[in-house]
Amino acid sequence: MTVFLVVIAVAAVGATAFFAVGRGRPGPNGSLGGEPKALPGLVDPTPSLPPVLLPEHPSASDVGRIRFSLGLRGYRMDQVDEVLDSLAVALAERDALIEALQDQNRDGQ
Repeated sequence: MTVFLVVIAVAAVGATAFFAVGRGRPGPNGSLGGEPKALPGLVDPTPSLPPVLLPEHPSASDVGRIRFSLGLRGYRMDQVDEVLDSLAVALAERDALIEALQDQNRDGQ
């Protein structure tokens, strides 16, 4: 008898959970489950925020000043930081090479 009551209780909990997530109700298109409801607090990104842009000719210091907005489903910050660090190094190397070539060109004239 005790085993029977445990099975009934588990079935009742399972049925409650099944219907609580909405899989037991037909959606607007007739399929089970329907469209997920919007969760409170999750809104579309604010379009009035300025875009994150580098200048036309970025320098290493420009990369250090970039700041990204926070989002619920944003990029992994460690990956973004790694890419920005490598970009800053590449730009610094490029700037140093250009400076050396300009110095070499001035000395050669």
